[in-house]
Amino acid sequence: MRSMLKALTATKVFSLVIGVAAGFAFAEDTLADEIDQSAKRPARSQSSTEMFAPSGLVVVLPPGREKEQKERVAINNPYISGVAVQMNWRDIEPTEGQPDWSRLDEIFSAAESTNKWVQLLIFPGFFAPEWAKDGAQSDLFPIQYGPGAGTIERLPMPWDQRYLTRWFAFLKEVSAKYGQSRAFKMIAADGPTSVSAEMTLPNKPQDHKKWLSHSYTVEKYIGAWQQVFHVYATVFPNQCISLSGPGLPVLGSGRKDPGERMRAKLKIVAQASAILGRRLVLQWSDLHAGRTRVEAPERDFVNSYSGRIITGFQMRCAAEGDSRASRAMGAEGDPALALRRSINEGMQPNNRGQHVNYLEIYERDVVAEEMQPVLRYAASLFQSNPR
Repeated sequence: MRSMLKALTATKVFSLVIGVAAGFAFAEDTLADEIDQSAKRPARSQSSTEMFAPSGLVVVLPPGREKEQKERVAINNPYISGVAVQMNWRDIEPTEGQPDWSRLDEIFSAAESTNKWVQLLIFPGFFAPEWAKDGAQSDLFPIQYGPGAGTIERLPMPWDQRYLTRWFAFLKEVSAKYGQSRAFKMIAADGPTSVSAEMTLPNKPQDHKKWLSHSYTVEKYIGAWQQVFHVYATVFPNQCISLSGPGLPVLGSGRKDPGERMRAKLKIVAQASAILGRRLVLQWSDLHAGRTRVEAPERDFVNSYSGRIITGFQMRCAAEGDSRASRAMGAEGDPALALRRSINEGMQPNNRGQHVNYLEIYERDVVAEEMQPVLRYAASLFQSNPR
């Protein structure tokens, strides 16, 4: 979305915004019909999700961190209800069949002892182990954002069955290890992804040429995601399944009208809802109150579903840090104000007066002393959620 908007003229941007706004009402009606139908289907094992929908403030524990003491402090924070664990697949299973569960064991133990719930966000794509990429159709792309942005890495084609089969086998190991934990409430659906659990792919013009050279089609991409939804529904019967940033990052060749992207987003959400039912969670992972406003349609799209299904936002970054971080979050030089503004941005109600179920805040902000009044304020917003 960001790269597309930069390339559009002002007229096209205006047309896109009008199309997106019209699509929100259609999205609500479409999903309402799907939810009604899912309620009539024979229930899969939904006992845990029916009794407890993930909600409240969530601390995000980023990958590649070795500060166990800080993680424990963040998990123990009284204003925190959940723990979102980001890990790279290659860090867990660098050698096939020899996973290292030590970090996750500690986090699950801490969450269970403090009655916090856990969301797993395990990143394949660029961060799949080399053995999982061997023999898979792949190509070299730059990492788009986040740690290592601009670094050239090998990315498996999202639909490659050798790669996906290895990913699904790993997911079964995750389920066998933690599937019965009372703390394990949610896992991110990914696999046909690149740099995170978001439905993003390298999306610059030179990247498009590579995708098309590998016979990319929208049908292949959506087909891979349908396969993912079915696997997650089966492998994680007791967990909610989060889908972050639903949509098509690459629409294919030829001119596209502004409404095509919205239609693709609606189609993917409807497909996921048909397979996952009430366990589907929609998440957007770039919440901020800074000057960059072009992502607002993505935020509003997810929030339009609030009150119908589980929804949540993750902050763009931590407000603590250099001035660029606080500026991106909404108040340069004042991290506490920046985080508070971003929280207010995320807790805006939709046209039915409903807001998201949860907000994810990075560990650095959760452990900072100056942020504790802000966290207390944010936690209070969930106590009056009109659900």
